[in-house]
Amino acid sequence: MATRTKSAAGARHRALGLTDDDLLQMYRTMVMARLCDEAQFRLNRQGKAPFVVPVSGHEGCQIGSAWPFRRGTDVFVPYYRDMGICLVAGMGPRDVFLAVFGKKDDPSSGGRQMPAHWSSAALGIITGSSPIATQIPHAAGIAYAMRYRGQDAVVGCWFGDGATSEGDWHEGLNFAGIHRLPVVWYCENNRYAISVPLSKQMAVANVADRASAYGFEGVVVEGNDVLGCYEASRRAIEKARGGGGPTLIELKTYRFHPHTSDDDDRTYRSREEVEEAKRNDSIILFGEELKALGILDDEAIERQRGELKAEIDAEVDRAWDAEDPPAETAADHVFAASGETMGFRGFAR
Repeated sequence: MATRTKSAAGARHRALGLTDDDLLQMYRTMVMARLCDEAQFRLNRQGKAPFVVPVSGHEGCQIGSAWPFRRGTDVFVPYYRDMGICLVAGMGPRDVFLAVFGKKDDPSSGGRQMPAHWSSAALGIITGSSPIATQIPHAAGIAYAMRYRGQDAVVGCWFGDGATSEGDWHEGLNFAGIHRLPVVWYCENNRYAISVPLSKQMAVANVADRASAYGFEGVVVEGNDVLGCYEASRRAIEKARGGGGPTLIELKTYRFHPHTSDDDDRTYRSREEVEEAKRNDSIILFGEELKALGILDDEAIERQRGELKAEIDAEVDRAWDAEDPPAETAADHVFAASGETMGFRGFAR
């Protein structure tokens, strides 16, 4: 990352309408996501968490792209790696670990889904399914309902590069383009669909190049540049909210860990490649930017990391000790009871 002078760096975030406190909160959320990730992997190795999906490496593009959305109004449609998106939307570490342990108060499913199948009606987070890209038609449908009802809201939908090889991706983007829907599509391109490299998935240089086929704009962004992700996202959200239709934003990033705790990434990528990617860690780069601005220093960074780690460790313990779902509730939310209706912020009641 090129070194910026204090005045140039300062002009950058203030020109975007962000305060120093905004930057501090963004950085804190990124570190929180990283520490939650480290904790869930420790728990996995201890046998306490049977399955986890890492976020490390994606924090910059997730926090940067999600930050411009209106909490409480807009809708988040994440995929399984999107812990950072859900923290921005309003989840906390305890919510993460209630899901990891499958506890009764897990906000995503009450302990009924795999971890990282994020959901919260209160926070506007729509649950996804394990099959890749199935959340994309859902996002298009929600955006259509919003416009039909005249709601001043935008849908954000995130997915990996592997999702762009699925039919659901084509159907969702095609429908959104035809109807000029208020949705922003975010491809977190980490170069691998599990073990399949990008060169085996598509014959074009960028996922964003495909947007023109659906009649809307495609944008490529350096995913480790937090403020670059914020700027592209804010512009696309404003465009969608103003009736300008969808945008496809490709966030070039990299995951530092295996695809999941069940994956061995040594079979398809070298340790040298991973270590090279870690030199562009968005948390380090953003921390350096904040230090250049005089907002943080090394002592404050270490102090914050220590405080957040202590907070997360305490939330892990609380989640571990939380109540398990009663056995007699196993069928709850699977079949609707007589006369029961289900809805989400006024949709399909």
